[in-house]
Amino acid sequence: MFHFQLVSISGKKFDENVHEVILPTRDGRIGVLKDHMPLVSVAKTGVIAVRRQPHDSDLQLEHFAINGGAIEVSHNTLRVLVDEADRAEDINATEAQKALERAQKMKAEAKDQVSLERAQVLIDRQEVRLQVASLHRRHHKQR
Repeated sequence: MFHFQLVSISGKKFDENVHEVILPTRDGRIGVLKDHMPLVSVAKTGVIAVRRQPHDSDLQLEHFAINGGAIEVSHNTLRVLVDEADRAEDINATEAQKALERAQKMKAEAKDQVSLERAQVLIDRQEVRLQVASLHRRHHKQR
């Protein structure tokens, strides 16, 4: 077991001992287990999956949607600092779908590169939130 902290601007989203955490980085997804080598990396927009106990199945993973941030692994502690992190059960899929549609409209109507990039960030964020909400629904149906 090692300690995992997920901290957003609004406060701690997770702060417990766990068996495994799978993170989205710019270089691909990585898994962190006890005694992981020291690491500093950049998280990209994506899904964090947390396995609390070694015997937990994939259906028991906890999922968080993040929009990127910083990752640090040191002395059996994993810290992930992000602007936003949403726990799967806190995501309203209907609202996320509406936000995705608004962002897609913004992208279609973008008049400059800055507006286009901002819209794409919003699209990516809502797609990840919908992915996490879908994982949560599927896993609860299969339990």
